[in-house]
Amino acid sequence: MTTTATTATHAVDMPAFVDHSHLTVVDLPMVSAFYQQVMGLSVLDTAASGETLGVAGRPLLTLTTGANAARAPRNAPGLFHTAFLVPNRRELGRWLAHAAHNNVQLTGASDHLVSEAIYLDDPEGNGIEIYRDRDRSEWTYVPDGTVKMATHRLDLQALYDEAPKDGWTGQENGTVIGHIHLQVSDIPQANTFFQGVLGLDIMSSYPGASFFATGKYHHHVAANVWNSRGQPKREGAMTGLADYTIRFNEPAKLEAAVRKLDELAIPTTRTGDTISLVDPWGIGLKLSA
Repeated sequence: MTTTATTATHAVDMPAFVDHSHLTVVDLPMVSAFYQQVMGLSVLDTAASGETLGVAGRPLLTLTTGANAARAPRNAPGLFHTAFLVPNRRELGRWLAHAAHNNVQLTGASDHLVSEAIYLDDPEGNGIEIYRDRDRSEWTYVPDGTVKMATHRLDLQALYDEAPKDGWTGQENGTVIGHIHLQVSDIPQANTFFQGVLGLDIMSSYPGASFFATGKYHHHVAANVWNSRGQPKREGAMTGLADYTIRFNEPAKLEAAVRKLDELAIPTTRTGDTISLVDPWGIGLKLSA
């Protein structure tokens, strides 16, 4: 096994990482209550059209609605899941106990070698992952620089049995968005966009999916065509993922991405340190320093 030489190992300490997710919803009060009561986020800000929620003052998720919000088809490009990264296995177990005691319906659970993950949907069908990373000393990198990942069964009973049952009052400080997983129309197009334009590395590939990251993290962004192969771009009023933010800890990498976008004549808008655009599948994307 080989590991990276860098001392920074957390998902958000990498040269670029996913900072925020923004969903368009139909029933704002219902969806907001779910993210508060089930996922343990707190409301940080409110506006006429929506709310921003997060953990310990850190914004993670914005929910907005509008009179013209229309349900997106399940096969439309957009969100596969927003992945909330908790600080450790103990906190993942504590959330699992909370979910079990409140009859929260799960859609899956997997051991991915680099992480342990639990999956569910919000009330409007937006996918959610809650996971913890294994220490990087337990990850296996292969000679081409990618990392070994798999989808094995996660022993939920063992995770539950190990968890403290001392009452769960919300996500622990340090919970962040570890990655975002997208539905796209075409994987070669995704490889070109995320690697060739934005400068992320391909860290793993599955049939119909690619996983992109900086800093040799397992993935900050994933893209698959399992439900959405060949589908047309999102339309503006669709529910689901309105936009997400990739934040750059290294401004030079942001400027390199902006130059690529300019070369390709992809329209962008700059507001301060934030570049806004629409990706090839009609999903809003913000690039921020």
